[in-house]
Amino acid sequence: ITVVTWNVGTAMPPNDVTSLLHLNTGETNDVDMIAIGLQEVNSKINKRLKDALFTDQWSELFMDALSPFHFVLVSTVRMQGVILLVFAKYYHLPFLQDIQTDCTRTGLGGYWVSVAPGEVVVGWLPPRSHGILSVQGNKGGVSIRLSIFGHMVCFLNCHLPAHLEKAEQRKEDFATILHMQQFEGHAASGILDHDLVFWFGDLNFRIESLDIRFVKYAIDSNILSQLWEKDQLNIAKSTWSVLSGFQEGPLNFPPTFKFDVGTNKYDSSAKKRKPAWTDRILWKIKSPSAGVGVGGRQPSRGVVSVSQLCYCSHMEYTVSDHKPVAAIFAVQFASKADKPPVEIYVADEWSRPEQAVVRYKMAAGFHRSSWDWIGLYRVGFRHPKDYVSYVWARSDDGERSVSGLQVMLSEEALPKGKGEYILGYYSNTSSSIAGVTEPFQISLPRSEEGSSPTDSSGSSSEEEDDSTLVLLAPKSRSPSPGKMKRHRSRSPSLAKFQGLILRPSSRDRGTSRSPSPQSRRGLPGDIPTIHLPQEEPGCRAAKGKEPGRAADSQEGSSFYQTVREQGGPRRVSADNPLARADPRNLGLLPALRLEMIDQALGRRRESADQGYPCRRMSPTSPPGVSTSPKEGSSP
Repeated sequence: ITVVTWNVGTAMPPNDVTSLLHLNTGETNDVDMIAIGLQEVNSKINKRLKDALFTDQWSELFMDALSPFHFVLVSTVRMQGVILLVFAKYYHLPFLQDIQTDCTRTGLGGYWVSVAPGEVVVGWLPPRSHGILSVQGNKGGVSIRLSIFGHMVCFLNCHLPAHLEKAEQRKEDFATILHMQQFEGHAASGILDHDLVFWFGDLNFRIESLDIRFVKYAIDSNILSQLWEKDQLNIAKSTWSVLSGFQEGPLNFPPTFKFDVGTNKYDSSAKKRKPAWTDRILWKIKSPSAGVGVGGRQPSRGVVSVSQLCYCSHMEYTVSDHKPVAAIFAVQFASKADKPPVEIYVADEWSRPEQAVVRYKMAAGFHRSSWDWIGLYRVGFRHPKDYVSYVWARSDDGERSVSGLQVMLSEEALPKGKGEYILGYYSNTSSSIAGVTEPFQISLPRSEEGSSPTDSSGSSSEEEDDSTLVLLAPKSRSPSPGKMKRHRSRSPSLAKFQGLILRPSSRDRGTSRSPSPQSRRGLPGDIPTIHLPQEEPGCRAAKGKEPGRAADSQEGSSFYQTVREQGGPRRVSADNPLARADPRNLGLLPALRLEMIDQALGRRRESADQGYPCRRMSPTSPPGVSTSPKEGSSP
């Protein structure tokens, strides 16, 4: 397991993070999981609004860098400027279960305040606040917990209060985070109930007593051991009960704060802050003799052992006043899960459409949902929604074979040409992939694509002038298509902006599930108008219709459509652009245009007067599915 922490100081991402993640070094071949904790990601109002609609640029950077090495984003959580991402090799995904996230704000009583120039905010302040207060709103902790081969592991990324004299406040905030973060279920309800905890971030501990001139002399002379005994965290580990059991490797790298941005030179400003090891990575193993934990959980039967193989900073990155820190751990334990929840069987090669048969069987006790689906992924996919095409998983009364249940992808849904692909069973209940195949070949002849359909938006040349504001990706910032049921943090969502009409730009039309905010290549084909859920005259949510029936939009588009063939496998409609699109181009979301509300509503009234039927679509459902009034019904 590789763990990385970096206070990025609101900077833009660098072009390359290969060395930070220890890629192309040979070590990556043995790494199974990577956890990345960021602090002080740009969280100004305009940036947060953009990140609420699109995936942030830092997450995009790491997904792009790791996907060629077969790492897939397992989960992510963000609280203002604090972000945590967990990646794993694709073949481990079925053995990563019970994934949950949580976050805790500290400082200012947990409130976040943003003041624009010239504005005054009057409100309650904590008793310790005096004089002029600088509000950052990005202190606290975010966590991702999951079961790894049956063992409970928690990753905790924290940003604690700054300054030398705030050591006691750091202690209180860390204790608050441990107390406040609770998870659902009986397995490890609290952070310290987990078999293994990784605690990292900008912990902001400083070097006490020593003069800045001596600190710099010790750094230049490479006698760092003389600074260790004055490090606040080293002192606290032996005196604070809340830190009991936490371990850390030797600090054999120079202090990682504070540098002049763009250089490897320590702070030369008027403040001349003393260098310090603010950025740290620690771990804690649950003691087998601890008895019943806080959450009532018995200690793990298997013994977990952790060895730190590497603990270093990366001086080559200069975009921030902090240097990133990375650690590589070898974690050993007995596997409690020998088989995945869902086993998928597929031929070694699909050279004819009729070979696109997927057989699968579920383990006893697996909780399936009518919203489960099987995705076809190109090798090197970035996250569970980065599929080329998909098919809904059959219920227990579906077509059975000797190997269990089976479904079939239609010829229109299959990618043309040659390539390596993987099939994955996505469980809607656990919001994770419950089964994957080994890579297999698809070799289908390319067919000449037809001409693009007429622009259903009816946009005029006046709408295509250079002043048009183009946004990318009307998705949530999480790559998950469904609701983040287990993430208790609240963040702005697109549906809250009532009256905002999003229309595809005629310059960039295409379909993709990737949450990428960065444009890559446009796709042929048309994208219908996307309207936010709200009641409009002449356009009501369809009720009582068959979920599999084709749903037309106001403009007469049949983009969202499913077809159920009686007695045979479910197929993806030929009208779906997913079947026409080249999967190599599926790297961006539709480009969208913000329209004047009067102009858009006028166009809606015209459509309603003409009697075009429409149905409300779920913006978080996989493309090709129209949402029925009862979400739990079979798709």
